[in-house]
Amino acid sequence: MELKLATAEKQVLEELVKLVQSRDLRGENGGWKEFLDAKDKMIGSPNDPSKRSHDELVSFLTTFKKKQHLQVLKCHANCLLIEKLEEESPDKDTPEQDWFVSDVGMKTSKVMKSTEMVAVDCEMVLCDDGTEGLVRVGAVDRHLKVILDEFVKPDKPVVDYRTDITGITAEVIEKATLSLLDIQETLQPFLSNGAILVGHSLNKDLEVLKIDHPKVIDTALIFKYSNARRPRRISLNNLCKSILGYEVRKAGVSHDCVHDATAAMKLALAVIEKRATTTIPPSKEMLEVERAKLFIHKIPHNVTSEDLEQVLSGEFTLDVKPAKTSRGCYCAFVVFHSSKEADQAFENVDGDQGQDSFGLPQKLVLFKLTSGSRVSMYVRKMVQDGSA
Repeated sequence: MELKLATAEKQVLEELVKLVQSRDLRGENGGWKEFLDAKDKMIGSPNDPSKRSHDELVSFLTTFKKKQHLQVLKCHANCLLIEKLEEESPDKDTPEQDWFVSDVGMKTSKVMKSTEMVAVDCEMVLCDDGTEGLVRVGAVDRHLKVILDEFVKPDKPVVDYRTDITGITAEVIEKATLSLLDIQETLQPFLSNGAILVGHSLNKDLEVLKIDHPKVIDTALIFKYSNARRPRRISLNNLCKSILGYEVRKAGVSHDCVHDATAAMKLALAVIEKRATTTIPPSKEMLEVERAKLFIHKIPHNVTSEDLEQVLSGEFTLDVKPAKTSRGCYCAFVVFHSSKEADQAFENVDGDQGQDSFGLPQKLVLFKLTSGSRVSMYVRKMVQDGSA
């Protein structure tokens, strides 16, 4: 740390000393005032860091040896460096410009110790540039009171409303008047007061909300199956059935943001207040649900949902998971009425059968699109054959 301080710009050192003052941090020789009192013999010497020399600032900051103090100084120094780079590149068009970055990390310890909680859930549509657009937000507080339930108008053209999943149509969005910025401004007072943000697969919601917040609980990450061979996120519905004793999503019914946010909050509180177990044994019902699904992965970006329906036989519902990039491969879950139908559909798939890296049966499918081009993808079972 000393070497980096010695070569740092004076303005950075001044800001670090001001940070130390604001947080009342104390080094080996005390705080800033004690350091100056021991150093200066002349009454009336300036306390303002900007009026002290570079060497004096370095000398004071190097008295901080504790790990937590060094982490605070390094973190703030990095933030100052990023700000300086942004100022030097004002014309650079960065995607972070419209992000809301919570400043809770710089707040008082009282705020950081806040036990207030807000659960959030979002519905997204696919935009023409391959990104996801926010169209609905639901949020509840720790007492399950609804604090937000609004439709949002995307700022880009929509190519897929995913109505089967979201329940949202073009007509609904046409009437929406709120923007992403409006939603950020609504949530800002809760987050700035130190609330813990709760959700299921929260990273997806934060990305589409364009919110960066340091205090989160993601229920998709704190629970796991007892027999899992690899880290695997448990669906919100399965968690609700195991921990809360009810289904948050009925088959064939579109998602509801408020219901999902409420379920995530209940799950978080079950662990915090009731010490609910975070290891979930899969029930026979859950295994049957998994057996009634197939998983298609490494799907090229130019393959449509209609194309996928030609790969498999039988009656099913597609649950498409978008790609991370506009031209990347995506994946989809195929949900059948029963495991028997899923097994038959897999059997009917024309492709070379093998196994994935975890031993699950899958087939490599070569498929000809209506455009005439040929593509390949994998169709995989969700569980081992004969698993109990």
